[in-house]
Formats: sequence, C-alpha cells, structure tokens
Amino acid sequence: MVAHETALALIQLGAVFFGLGLLGRVAARIGMSPIPLYLIGGLVFGTGGLIELDHVDEFIHLASEIGVVLLLLLLGLEYTAKELVTGLKSSWAAGVLDIVLNATPGVIVALMLGWGVTGAVAMAGVTYISSSGIIAKVLGDLGRLGNRETPTILSILVFEDLVMAGYLPVLTAVLAGVGFVSGLQTLGIALTAVTVVLVIALRYGKYVSMIVDSEDREIFLLKLLGSALLVAGIASALQVSAAVGAFLLGIAISDSTAHTATKILEPLRDLFAAMFFVLFGLSTDPRTIPPVLGWAILLAVVTVATKVATGWWAAKRAGASKYGRARAGTALIARGEFSIVIAGLAVSAGAVPDEFAAMATTYVLLMAVMGPIAARVVEPLLRWAETRKRSTRTDNGESLEVTDAAQS
Repeated sequence: MVAHETALALIQLGAVFFGLGLLGRVAARIGMSPIPLYLIGGLVFGTGGLIELDHVDEFIHLASEIGVVLLLLLLGLEYTAKELVTGLKSSWAAGVLDIVLNATPGVIVALMLGWGVTGAVAMAGVTYISSSGIIAKVLGDLGRLGNRETPTILSILVFEDLVMAGYLPVLTAVLAGVGFVSGLQTLGIALTAVTVVLVIALRYGKYVSMIVDSEDREIFLLKLLGSALLVAGIASALQVSAAVGAFLLGIAISDSTAHTATKILEPLRDLFAAMFFVLFGLSTDPRTIPPVLGWAILLAVVTVATKVATGWWAAKRAGASKYGRARAGTALIARGEFSIVIAGLAVSAGAVPDEFAAMATTYVLLMAVMGPIAARVVEPLLRWAETRKRSTRTDNGESLEVTDAAQS
C-alpha cells in the first residue's frame, strides 16, 4: 500500500515538474514571464480543476515555503547595504508616492468587497509591489539596462523591497489577529533586525560572507541553504516573517560571495519558486474567479495608470525625456512573485475569504502579462503617435495653403 502511494506520488510529482518545464518553454518562446502559466497550471490541477493532486500535497507545501525563502534570499543578494541606504535616500519621495498611488486601490477594493482590515492590508501589498524579477528580465531583453531612466526604476524597486521588510511583519501580525501592542512589538523587532543587519552588513559584511563561503561548491551550497533556512525559521518563530529573515541574510552577504551564491542558488530558486506559484494556483478554486473578474480587471486598469504615473514623475525628476518617462512608467507595471507571496501568506493563515485568492490570482495574471507587453510597445506607440501628429499638421498646413491660393 505504501509502495503504491509512493509510486503515485512520484508519478504526480514527475508530471508536475515536466508540465512546468513545458509551460516555461512556452513562456520563453512568446517572450513572457512563466509566472502566469505556472498559476494557470495550479488552477488546472487544484481544487475545482480538471485533475486534483492528492499524493504530493505535503511536498508541494514544504517546497513552496522553501521557494519563498529562496526568492527573498536572492533578492537580498542583489543589493549591498550601501546600495540600499543610497537608494533609500535618493528615491524616498518617489517611493512614498508609489505607496500612496498603488496601495490605496487595493485597500479600497478590499473594503468595498467586505474583506475587512485584514483583507485591506493584504490587498494593499498585492497591488503595491512590482515584480523585480519580471522587470529585470524585461529591461535586459529590451537592452535598456544602460538607459538614463533605469537607475530611477531600480531605486524605486529598492525602496519597495525595503518597505516589504517592514510591511511583512505588520501583515504577519494582522493575519495572526494579535492586538495593537503585540503588533507594535512585532514591528519593533522587525525594524530592529533590519537596522542591526544593515549595520553588520556595512561594517562586518565580509565576516558574514566568510562564514558561508567555501571553495567547494557542495559545501558552499549546504552552508548557504542551511543558514538561509535557519535564519528564516528563527525569524518566523519571532513572528517577523521567514521571508524578511531570508532577505536580510542576503543583504549581509556581499561581494564575490554574493555573486557566487546567486549563480549556485538560481536553479534551486527557479525550481522551488515554480512550486510556490503552483501551490497558490492549487489553493484557488477556478469557480471563484468569475465573481471577482470584473473587480480584478478594474483594479488592473487603475493600478496600470498609477504605476505609469509613479514612474513618469520619478523619471521626470531625474531629467529623463518623454520617452524615458514612458519607459520608466510601463516598466513598473508588472506584478508577480511578491504579490503572490503576500497573498499566499494571507490565504495560508485562513484570515481572508476564498474570493481573495481568486482576486489575487486573476490580478497577478493580468498584470504579469500586461507589464512586459506595455514595456515593449510604449515607445513604438509614442513614435507612431508623434508621426501621426506631424502628418496631420502637415496635411492641415497644405490645406490652408490651397485655400489661400484659391481665394487669391
């Protein structure tokens, strides 16, 4: 009996991995992020879908937790403490505008749907944070990493990531239903941890790197992954959020150690993160999507406009041209992995209704597809509009000349 169940689990798990590989290949062929396809895959195999997976639930749940830890760890590895401090100083005004414009629509929709304060706090994070993974890939694919507006885009993303370090503990406290005093205590612990890690990373980062570093790739991987899971577990026990713990560890690791760690961990991150997106899709009943589809579309339209406004204003302050402002605005549209991380925390805590998962899934599907498309077409559209405008002016000028000649 046990052997039979093991065989079924292996078959189901193999089918999931192989299916994800096919979906990833399709996404690469059409030049988009695989996240929407992974979510759709989860919808197909989850509750209310075509086929239900009933032998690999525990593995997928654990794998998805590891996926969140690796996502945030590698995000932290992308930045040094100095870059974070500099980015915070240079982008705080654009960062505040970003919060106000993009978190507010999520709060309003959640309250209108009757999801209460808990749903409002969670939905604020879903609509607020852009997908740094999708954005980085789009900027690289389009050859815009050296553009004048790109530092502005990256500084806003850095600010968002720092906000997440404070937001996730608050969300965790709200989801746990703790009181105001306990919530302030949790936030205080998180902010203290962020401050301590930044100080350690600025002054003693090389020692942290030495602890996890090794010339042997196998030993390096084991020490790095082990330390990430340990820190994430301790952070979770302190109600600070495992994701924040992993992010802070990534910041503390610096220089060549961070670069090597990124290269080693990227395949593991992609594997476990894919399982996380699948799990979120599995936990969403497709039958709950139609009732919230209209709200998701409305929210997508509004937050596309607010992200474009954020990027346009920030790039204008940096002296970018009209085209640069438009590129900055559209680059920030995409939502993806971190919106699903936030929604996943809310759903797993059981603190939000079933419609919340459906809303988050539909919203991220829309934004993850619309973001890269908007970034690609905005410049050609602007040039076409300018050409059309010039052509209209020329035609009007010629008509006026003909009229004047006829009258004379």
